This record gives sequence, structure tokens and C-alpha cells, in this order.
Amino acid sequence: MFWLTLLLAANLVPGTTTDFRQPQLAASGQLVAMTFGSDRAIYFESSRDAGKTWSEPVKVDEPGVLSLGNHRGPRVAMTSGAIVISAVARKNGKGADGDLLTWRSTDNGKTWHAGATITDLPGAAREGLHTMTAAPEGRLFAAWLDLRNLKQGNPGTELWGAYSSDAGLTWSKNFAVYKSPSGSICQCCHPTAMFTSEGTLAVMWRNEIGGNRDLYLIQSRDGGHTFGEAAKLGEASWMLNACPMDGGGIAQTAKGGLVTVWRREKNIYMAREGGKETLMHEGKNPAIAAGKGGLYTAWNSPQGLFASMPGHAEPVLLDSDGAFVTLTTVPNGAVLAAWERKGTIQFRTLQ
Repeated sequence: MFWLTLLLAANLVPGTTTDFRQPQLAASGQLVAMTFGSDRAIYFESSRDAGKTWSEPVKVDEPGVLSLGNHRGPRVAMTSGAIVISAVARKNGKGADGDLLTWRSTDNGKTWHAGATITDLPGAAREGLHTMTAAPEGRLFAAWLDLRNLKQGNPGTELWGAYSSDAGLTWSKNFAVYKSPSGSICQCCHPTAMFTSEGTLAVMWRNEIGGNRDLYLIQSRDGGHTFGEAAKLGEASWMLNACPMDGGGIAQTAKGGLVTVWRREKNIYMAREGGKETLMHEGKNPAIAAGKGGLYTAWNSPQGLFASMPGHAEPVLLDSDGAFVTLTTVPNGAVLAAWERKGTIQFRTLQ
């Protein structure tokens, strides 16, 4: 019965003439927020009962050609003062231009207003891949793949960032979070960032050093002002003369340690802070969240979208046609999953 329950995912947004893609979740207090995109438009929905029911979709804006697909798309973060959505868009899009833009709502997502542009150099974020996260006290941090130093014959992709101390009203000057000694990080794998409950900022991205495309983690103890040394995740390396277009996920355990999931070659691995990697399953596009019962992970395999949950020895099939899953821990401690399937947004509470 449990298996059958998980197979019956709810159809949150029906796909009619609109193709909805790339959902992202965030939760704070009693509110769960979701954003997703469609062509030129950004949408928002919210839930006040841990994802059981949802508001009608609100169109946030049509900012131009929206970077969308393959982990591109809008992100959402929640502070005590505002809900903030970020996205890469501009007139032409598709790598020709693109700035990291924001929108703010101070009435729990009912109405939206255009906010500050995070990137301070036009076109620097045109690759379209970024992340945004909120600290417990309300600070925001964003990181993106930056092309401002791209030169002829030099791939030049770097990891840049900015922070906001006023719930997204204003953002700091852009700064380099990491520059690879090889001249470029991996050019089209999405970064991931999260604040721990203690306020430490962790940022993860796929690096490129000597042809190896491995995931790295860097941490900041002062909210993004300064960063420590970058640390490679995993024991082996992935020699690859291409970009796999696949990042990873970060979560914090009940004991306070960081745990990451990411792909190397055809497999998904998990690594706990200070520990060795653990082979999970064959797959790609992994996500992770820490719920009341422990760690939850989800990923795509050749057979469909799967999830691994505490208390279950085998993965559970969520959707044979699902892709690009996102996870968040909702107010009651459960973990909510959302994903795209053939122009619709699906969701399921994992228990």
C-alpha cells in the first residue's frame, strides 16, 4: 500500500497550453513556497498545510526570455520580512544575455514587485545557472556561474556571489567565491548553497581541474564575507571532456553535520562531512533534504524518478516520467518533493 501511495503523485498545475518546468521549494514557519517557470513567465504558489493543498498560481512577472531547463530556472527563498524569487532573464536569453534578477513579496506571495538586480555586470550570468538561500536570521546569499572574465580561447567560467542583509531589498557588490587554477570551473553544472542552523554558509559546485570534473565544497563563517579553502568531495575523480549538466544537493543532519549528494559518472554518491563517500544508486540529478526521520534523497534513473527514505531498504518509484526533483523539509518535519512531468508540476509528501 505504501508503494502504491507514492506512485499516485498529485498534479499541482495542469499542463494545457503552458509548459511548466523546473519547480523549486522553500519552507519557513507555517508557509511552504514554490516557484517554477514557463517560457517567459515566472509563477508562484504557496501552501499553509505542509503541501496538502496549494493556492492558485500567481504570475510573478514576464522578464524577457527566461533561462529554463537543465537546472536553470527561478529560485525561491524566505525571510521574516519577505519572500524573494530570483531568476536569470533578459531580452534575448539562450546564452546571448542574462542578468540575475529578483522579485519580492511582503504579503506571503499574493503580490510581487520587481527587486534589485543581483549581478552588477550586464550579461555576466548569461549561462543561467544559479542558487539562492536564506539564513536563519534572514540574510540572503546567491551564487551563479559567471562569465565576466570569459575571453577568446579561454572558457573562463567562475563562481561568483553576492549577499543581502535586508531581505533582498539591496545586494552587496559581486565577488568571486572561487576561481579554478585550470582557468574555469565546469561550465554548465548548477551550484548549490545552504545556510546551516548555526549560520555557516556552504556552497557546492562542480569544478574542473586537469580534466577532472568533481564536486567541491567551500564554507563561510561570516555569511559570505570571507570563505575558507575549497575541498573536493569524494575519493575518486571523473575525467570528462564535457559538462554533465548535473550539480548536487546539501543538507544538515540532526547532529549538525553537512551531508552532500552528487553524481560521478553513472552513479549517485553521498558524503558526510569528514567521512568517506557512499555509493547510492545509478542515476543523475540528485536532491537531498533532512526530515524528522532522517535523510531523504531523490534522483533520476533510467527507470524514472526514485526516492530513498528512512526506514525503507529499497528506493521507491515516484514517477516513471518525472524529472528534476526538488526537496524541502516542511514545518511538520516531513519532506516534500516536487518535480516536472510533461508540462506539469507534480508533488508528493515523502513519509
